[in-house]
Amino acid sequence: MNYFNYQGLELLIARYHENKYDLHTLVRLILRSSSITKGTVMNLENSNTKCFIIHLNRAHKRKSFVDDIIKNVPIDSEIINAVDGKILSKKDIDNILSHKEIYNPKYPFKINSGEIGCFLSHRKAWKKIVEQKLDAGLILEDDIRISPLTFNKSFNFALKVIQKYKFIQFQVRKIKKKCKIIELDNELELLQPLPSFLRTSAQLVSYEAAVELLNQTTKIDRPVDTTLQIFWKTNIISYCVNPSGISDHTFEAGGSTLSKKNSSSLKISINVKRLIYRTIIFYLSKYKKIKET
Repeated sequence: MNYFNYQGLELLIARYHENKYDLHTLVRLILRSSSITKGTVMNLENSNTKCFIIHLNRAHKRKSFVDDIIKNVPIDSEIINAVDGKILSKKDIDNILSHKEIYNPKYPFKINSGEIGCFLSHRKAWKKIVEQKLDAGLILEDDIRISPLTFNKSFNFALKVIQKYKFIQFQVRKIKKKCKIIELDNELELLQPLPSFLRTSAQLVSYEAAVELLNQTTKIDRPVDTTLQIFWKTNIISYCVNPSGISDHTFEAGGSTLSKKNSSSLKISINVKRLIYRTIIFYLSKYKKIKET
């Protein structure tokens, strides 16, 4: 048994004794953790991957973030000019936005132009993955920072399993809720949160997932992160690596380019609707299956 297996096994047993999971889960994770070291798996040397950085040209404060991302990612990078929702024409919006409900449950808010631009920007990135025939693409937004030591480990781990799991997020916030552990690689965990986490700051997307998501989103009725939550319709489950080595710096980068200010009374109504919607999504995520018929 090599160093990887010994260290991983010690960590699994320690967590078992801490009552983090039961004996059945312990055995399953030991088998899965050892299996990802066998056979041919992708890594930085043999993978055809590229980083796509979504950058809004008018967000000048974010240019330094883009430069840092390019410096810190271990693969080639390409900047994607983000779609600016503020200058979308009515025709542009009508071409992508459905004015009737596409998915259940109905999204309780009117999607704004910034959210439409964000969705179109991610579609541009997915299209790049397909057009360039990549094994996978690392899609990053321009308001994040990378901690190279941690990120290089989490990225390599994600590369090993991306062909199996298709869509892997790198969360920018500390993961507080308990999630199902799918794979373990020493201190790194591949988690399956249900429902999947919101935000699309950073993710590794396989070719297969990019094709599926492009096919499923020719028309949209909600933002990209909430669309990704309804995996029983998109056929793509969002997993995530913990820890990720990526952090959010939206405020430092000039603030959100998507949100708008609302009055106090409107905020109360929005919060109630959001709570109801998220509760429905929570229960559907627990019981729905991929490729629902």
